[in-house]
Amino acid sequence: MSRHWLFKTEPGQYSYDKLAKEKKAVWDGVANNLALKHLKEIRMGDEILIYHSGDEKAIVGLAEAISDPYPDPRENDEKLVVINIKPIRRLSSPLSLAQIKAVDELRDFDLVRLPRLSVMPVPEDYWNKLRDLMS
Repeated sequence: MSRHWLFKTEPGQYSYDKLAKEKKAVWDGVANNLALKHLKEIRMGDEILIYHSGDEKAIVGLAEAISDPYPDPRENDEKLVVINIKPIRRLSSPLSLAQIKAVDELRDFDLVRLPRLSVMPVPEDYWNKLRDLMS
């Protein structure tokens, strides 16, 4: 059974549009211990929400993990891992952080509680609520 995740990216550094153009990417650069712990739990086939941080602050697209985590080949540190992802689809309209915060059932979501965390799980009930908001 696939699980669900949210990845944050600064669109000026790496945007969903760039992922869509490249068709796949190595998701790297994660250094926070909690974010790395989450990244190590991702498995091939898991679904990922791509969130643009910075000025945009919105979920902009869906992606899929196309590998399990593996050691970052550019780093000499076994703690650092990466995964490969591919785009699924861009949302027809972004789902903003303000919209998410306005939903009472999402008030304990890590995106709201831990604003600096770059990789986080999305529990099934939150995933379903977010999917409703995205459609």
